[in-house]
Amino acid sequence: MKLLVIGKPGRLKTYSADYELYQKVTIVHITPQTSDDEILRLAADADMILVDAMAGVSAYVINQMPNLKIIHSEGVGYNFIDTGAARARKIYVCNCKGINAMAVAEQTILLMLGLLRDVCNGDKNVRLGKQIQVKEQYMQLGNLRELGDCSVGLVGFGDIAKCVAKMLQVFGAKTYYYSRNQISGEAEKGYQVTYLPLDELLATCDIVSLHLPVTLETRNIAGEEFFAKMKTGAYLVNTARGELVDSVALTQALREGKLGGAGLDTIADEPIGKDNALLQSSGDIADKLILSCHIGGITASSFKRGYEMIWSDFGKVMAGEEPEHIVNPWN
Repeated sequence: MKLLVIGKPGRLKTYSADYELYQKVTIVHITPQTSDDEILRLAADADMILVDAMAGVSAYVINQMPNLKIIHSEGVGYNFIDTGAARARKIYVCNCKGINAMAVAEQTILLMLGLLRDVCNGDKNVRLGKQIQVKEQYMQLGNLRELGDCSVGLVGFGDIAKCVAKMLQVFGAKTYYYSRNQISGEAEKGYQVTYLPLDELLATCDIVSLHLPVTLETRNIAGEEFFAKMKTGAYLVNTARGELVDSVALTQALREGKLGGAGLDTIADEPIGKDNALLQSSGDIADKLILSCHIGGITASSFKRGYEMIWSDFGKVMAGEEPEHIVNPWN
């Protein structure tokens, strides 16, 4: 049995050592930048592919691998895998749905609190020896807020948003959500959330948090029109995918004072170059941004849960059984 790993090799060894199947497979490691032809030269006979959530597998590769039975994302994302081509050949595509929901929810709350308490600007001014001046300014302006005093809007209501909603209950925040499919009234009571159409949610909420996959419909959904509909002075939080946000439009909304700030765990076109519009911002705009390295879902616990799913799915497929975490069903 041969396993092709598209991504960094270190994680596989760290989180797989205890699995029996790991000891039996021949492993080929390549980087996400490897060309399709080189992939096929090295591993055309692979039975399984494990791919970084931010990397992909093309139809060309899928169609040239006669032994391939399963492609597994290392994380939740799989939008760079050609699921249609895999389905046509009855090759399973699986992901690790839900593994990082709690971890990303924690990162979401972290960014909300960081924006409300102006954490980055405060840190900077303490280091500059301006602690007392800035503290007195906060007290005079009265611009530090508690999460419990805010209305929070969750755009998308999957596993992560549901964890965020549960956490927000503890803070006492008023929580709204928008999703294509409204959940039941009983479920809304359980999560203590209220459904609003998207435009109404944007106009109502002090904090808007994105929890959507990237599709043709959602790419750059947070753009000029989206920001124009948001409450003036509101905050944007994105721990989902960078491609949901138009960086140029966000920079403009911050510059014009339409938004009070943004907390971003991910930005489009990772890895981010210094020429990105958000990184080019300076002064007041830069002070309104909290940026993190797309770390929301990469806790040790998340990877442990994920590799348990991965090796379980691999084992089932190699035994002729159907895996659990399929995202491209054909039956």
